[in-house]
Amino acid sequence: MALDRDTVVRTALRVLDEVGVDNLTLRRIATELNVQAPALYWHFKNKQELVDEMASTVLAEAVGAAEYGDDWAELLVNYGRALRGALLSHRDGAKVFSGTYLTRTDVYKGQEQALRVITDAGFSLAEAVAGLMTVHCYATGHAVEEQASTGDPRYDPQARADRVGAELPLAQAAGEGLFEKPDERFERGLALIVNGMRKAKV
Repeated sequence: MALDRDTVVRTALRVLDEVGVDNLTLRRIATELNVQAPALYWHFKNKQELVDEMASTVLAEAVGAAEYGDDWAELLVNYGRALRGALLSHRDGAKVFSGTYLTRTDVYKGQEQALRVITDAGFSLAEAVAGLMTVHCYATGHAVEEQASTGDPRYDPQARADRVGAELPLAQAAGEGLFEKPDERFERGLALIVNGMRKAKV
């Protein structure tokens, strides 16, 4: 197997799926590649640089998966769905992605195309950037919460309802909306963002 940057990144993503971000080490990745850990330093200076490349790869694939057409609202919805899906496709994917430095320039091509569609619809560049980033941050944050709470019994809606107590009826009833049916919850929030932009445009 030729050891290049893409091979290391793909292997690192596979190891991430197996062990999670807290146990992701250069030594583990090197073992998977059947090389010594110092060999990875020819391609990445440290673990953070590798993580940045991993996150950039995930984002580039999400951008590429979005359907770019003439409808700005459809574009934002599809981008949000694609990004969330890409992050959820890897164990701790959202945690890895958050706060990383983007290294791949092909990300900007998708960004250019998206901003062109939105500004052509009548939004200013500042509004287009704000709208795109709002969807971006929403999809990322939603994925972070999903991955943190899924399978954790502490987030069981009934256990939560018992803990909150009947004297706080709205907070008690909110558990279902907070921790159940994540697909529906995500779509509801995405629609609120897009409808808010639509009203601001009028």
